[in-house]
Amino acid sequence: MSQHAEPHSREAELHIVSPKVYVAVALSLLALTAATCAISYIDLGVFNAVVALAIAVIKASLVVLFFMHMKYSSRLIKLTAFAGLFVFLTLISMTMADYISRAWGRW
Repeated sequence: MSQHAEPHSREAELHIVSPKVYVAVALSLLALTAATCAISYIDLGVFNAVVALAIAVIKASLVVLFFMHMKYSSRLIKLTAFAGLFVFLTLISMTMADYISRAWGRW
């Protein structure tokens, strides 16, 4: 028997990430956190929540892509993650539709 890894074995699928990538992502997360704090002192009216959520989505994407290694995962794992995100967004949209439509019955 050969000691070499087969093309579809677990060792062949591992991806080694440089520490420079982790440092760059960590510094980006810190900068985005500072941006969130700085923007909280600026009055943007109704866009305060929009900007804060946009920054939060960017930070969550960085964490999922690099720290959870989703960028280097197989297509099946990516499909599973996006399916979970789709179900979550569907449930949130149904909840918000119910919340918004409750005032209609009172008129």
